[in-house]
Amino acid sequence: MYGGATLLMMLMNDPSYMANPLRQNLWRAGHAHAGVLLVLSLVALRYVDEAALSGGWKWIARSFIPIAAILMPFGFFLSVASPDAKSPNAFIYSTYVGAAALAIGVLVLGVSLVRRASPTNEQ
Repeated sequence: MYGGATLLMMLMNDPSYMANPLRQNLWRAGHAHAGVLLVLSLVALRYVDEAALSGGWKWIARSFIPIAAILMPFGFFLSVASPDAKSPNAFIYSTYVGAAALAIGVLVLGVSLVRRASPTNEQ
């Protein structure tokens, strides 16, 4: 709700927001990634307990996808926090860290679910 209210206030009260296409696009990307990654996190968490993972790997699968849902939008929003931003600042690199966390978390979970369903693992 906070993100939507913030965006609405910027559209209504901040003429510099509408004059800055980079800022509009990165804020739009931040909201889209936040929503999609939140849903992905909830779905992934449902499958973590079914995966054939040890404690440490389970922690990685359970943590890295939601961490990406925080880091990626964080980078999009804060990289153009200034109304007159002409290019993203260094916060944009948190999107890369989030993307790496997402890749690791999804890979660990996916491989473990495939290995669990493999006919060679059935007894």
